[in-house]
This record gives sequence, structure tokens and C-alpha cells, in this order.
Amino acid sequence: MAFRQNNAQCSHSEMLGLDVAQVSQALEETHLSSRLTMPGNSKGAPDAGIPSAPEGVQSFPSSSTAVRANSSSKSYAGSSNQEEKDGASQAGPDARNVPIDALDKNVGLLVNFLLLKYQMKEPVTMADMLSITKEYKDHFIEIFLRASERLEMVFGLDVKEVDPINHYYGILIKIGLTYDGMLHGEKGIPKTGILILILGVIFMNGNRATEDEIWEVLNLTGIYSERKHFIFGEARELITKVFVEENYLKYQQVANSDPVQFEFLWGPRAHAETTKMQVLEFLAKVNGTDPSSFPSQYEEALQDEAERAHARISARAVSSSMATASFSAKPSSFSHT
Repeated sequence: MAFRQNNAQCSHSEMLGLDVAQVSQALEETHLSSRLTMPGNSKGAPDAGIPSAPEGVQSFPSSSTAVRANSSSKSYAGSSNQEEKDGASQAGPDARNVPIDALDKNVGLLVNFLLLKYQMKEPVTMADMLSITKEYKDHFIEIFLRASERLEMVFGLDVKEVDPINHYYGILIKIGLTYDGMLHGEKGIPKTGILILILGVIFMNGNRATEDEIWEVLNLTGIYSERKHFIFGEARELITKVFVEENYLKYQQVANSDPVQFEFLWGPRAHAETTKMQVLEFLAKVNGTDPSSFPSQYEEALQDEAERAHARISARAVSSSMATASFSAKPSSFSHT
């Protein structure tokens, strides 16, 4: 079984064109929540805008997915191993007893596997994920949570349980976006995470951000204009060309700038698919806080939500009145004599 498992893990890496050790290192270097600070009005302590790097399960917010993953993994892994061993503690296994490199490698393996499943548009079962981390099944929950967080923060993907009965999980693009930065038919890695981050920087800078401001934040995550990134490739082309052509970003010259400067704004597709509140919630999670920690942006996001709700109500009213008018205008099918 071990031989088959190792072969399966190598196959996942080869299909993605990635090396697990390199993936683990790249994830750590690009891990947004370990370094990122955001501009804007953050209330609270002087370091309120500075996130702390998550360390283990305790730093992850509780979620129904995590709870269900916990119960599901127990049922798959076996309900009892020597029946709790005569009064043994019911607390989970201590990750400190496992080499850090071993846990990191398993997180990398699981991220690699989930990216492959996303690329193939296939759901994932709990049994699939347990088979990838079989050697450390007692630490599956920590590995699963860390892998899920990496997918969310780096790649902009969510792991959600879509079938609680059969324990199927889907991998979905976050905050309502419909494009993952991969060209049609391209064998590569989703790049939604960097797009969400840029949308956030723009919002936090008053709905427009200069190119220098964008790169200042991206540099903190290990993404540089002049270097090809292991995960995101040619970042400058991705940002100034691909995301612009997809209408997620506007890239234009700053009016009356001397020397000439360029700036980014949200494009029409970003306005249509996501909201300021969703982006703010993502940034707040990256920073280990909540949206209200950024008062001015939070108020603006609430106003945006209210305007969108009003627009939806108005659109429904117009649609309803048009349908009523159309019905009233139809000639009667009864003839009068």
C-alpha cells in the first residue's frame, strides 16, 4: 500500500508539473497571512493591521467544514484504536511530537492533490484526502486545515463540503469570482489569490492604487515585477495584461502625473461578480481581524451592500411591472358578439 501511495503522490506532482518540496517552500514564501499589512484606517492596537502567522489548528477560525471534516476523518480512520487506551486523554494528538518538516510535506502533498482535483474539475472525498496523508492520519485535521488555508490565501480557492452524506468536497473560486487566471486548456495553477489581493489593495487605497502601491504590497508576499514567480509566473503580465483583458482591473495613466505614473481600479467584471464587503472580509481574515477593524472601508462596504440591495429590488420591480404590462397588452382570446 505504501508503494502505491507514493506512486500516487508522485503522479499528482508530475501532472501539475510541481515538486512537493518546492510547493511547500513557495507556499510559505507567498503565504499572505504571515507578512501582509494593509493600508487604511485600522482601529485598535498600534499593530492591529499586522497579522500573526497561523500556527496549527488553534489559530484557525472554527467552521462547519472543519467540524464535519473532523467527524468524517474519524469514521474513515476507524472508530477506535484500542478504545482510547485505558483512560487516555481525549485531546487530539500533539503536533509537537511530529517533525515540522513531515507536517509541512503532508500539507504540500494535500495542496498539490487538491489543486490537481480542481484542475480536473473533480470532487474530492474524505477517503481521498486521508489516503494522501495516511502516514499521519492522527494529525489529519491540522494538515487539512493548513492545506485549506493555503488554498484560500494563496490561490483564492475554498474547500467546501458539497455532499455531507457521502463526504464529497468541492473546490470553488472565492468571493464570487468566475475566472481563475488560467487560460483555456492551460496546464497550470489558479491565480485568483493574487487578483483578490490586488482588488483589496485598490479598495483600501480609496478605490484606486498606483502601480507602486500595488507592487509594494505584492513584494511583501514574495511577488516581484522583474522576477518570474514559481506559482504565478510572469506577475507583471498577469496583472497589467491578463486581468485587464478579463475586465477585472482597469490600468490607466494617473492624470497630470509627472513623471508618468499608472494606477489600477476595479474593472466592470470585478464590480459585477464580487463586492467590497467580500473583499474586505478576505483581507480582514488575512490580517487576523474582522472587517469593522477598518472603519472607513467597513462603512463604505456597508453602503455598497445597501445600494446593491436597493438596485436588486428596483430591478425586480421593473421586471414585474413589465411582465404585468405585457400580459395586459395581449388581446383577449374571447370574441364578443
